[in-house]
Amino acid sequence: MKHICDIREGDNVSEIYFVKSYQQLKSKVGKAYGSITLQDKTGTLDAKIWDYGPGIAEFDTMDFVFVSGSVTSFQGQLQLRVNRLRKCEEDEVDVTEYMPSSERDIDEMYTELLRFVQGVKQPHLHDLLRDIFIDDKDFQTRFKKHSAAKSVHHAFIGGLLEHTLGVVKTCEFMSKQYPYLNHDLLITAALCHDIGKLNEISAFPENDYTDEGNLVGHIYMGAHMIEKRIDEMPDFPVKLRAELVHCILAHHGELEYGSPKKPALAEAVALTLADNVDAKLETMKETLLAGDPNATWVGYSKWFESNIRRTTDSSNL
Repeated sequence: MKHICDIREGDNVSEIYFVKSYQQLKSKVGKAYGSITLQDKTGTLDAKIWDYGPGIAEFDTMDFVFVSGSVTSFQGQLQLRVNRLRKCEEDEVDVTEYMPSSERDIDEMYTELLRFVQGVKQPHLHDLLRDIFIDDKDFQTRFKKHSAAKSVHHAFIGGLLEHTLGVVKTCEFMSKQYPYLNHDLLITAALCHDIGKLNEISAFPENDYTDEGNLVGHIYMGAHMIEKRIDEMPDFPVKLRAELVHCILAHHGELEYGSPKKPALAEAVALTLADNVDAKLETMKETLLAGDPNATWVGYSKWFESNIRRTTDSSNL
């Protein structure tokens, strides 16, 4: 397979790609043409259909298509001039080749996550985590493959798992640095803080906000999912339930960032900080990777409200 990251001007391409977006437009002289954004796991490619002849079959956004054409450059960006195109059948496609995916091995990350589940000794919290992350195989399958966002940070297959693991590891460090923190409450909250995203954002290839996600949001959805699990557990302590739900409801820290509550517990503060650290540093990493690798100054980022510069030695990127 010829990945998009390897395509160069002058190449002739005959390959299967995912149609991330597709519009039928008209030129200034009124001629119809198609504007497509093609995608694989390495990036996106602008493509144009200038002639809707017999070689162009019907297709739409979210389809996988086999395209043939030549690569040119337009305003400094690569562009594929499509000569032939057909819609692909499901058995022709391995979805993981066309969606952005974590650089880390997903099963290895999940195994690492389960070590933190085993490290929670409080019996009610341990049973809750076991019910979710070990016994529920459907949850496990979805959680491994889900993204943590539509865009911004961890918007790739395995992104929710990678983000959750990052937050958990930071919370583990905090619990050692600040021993007054309730370790088991904090780690449980960290493991569960974003599970609402399983219902807020659709699975790949769509990876978009669901109706419920837009209307309700992952914070409430995650808290509700936890409460439903607890309702099925006998004798779960009322105060412990309220503390765990509070940590989830408050994990964005501020009302204007979507939290229904501001943190009132030390563990909720710690979770908020850990979540923000992991999200911000991943966003910075993705910003640097998306920029010109030969440029010291990457450009202005709306997420950081700053012009971003590479560190002198950024060889780890």
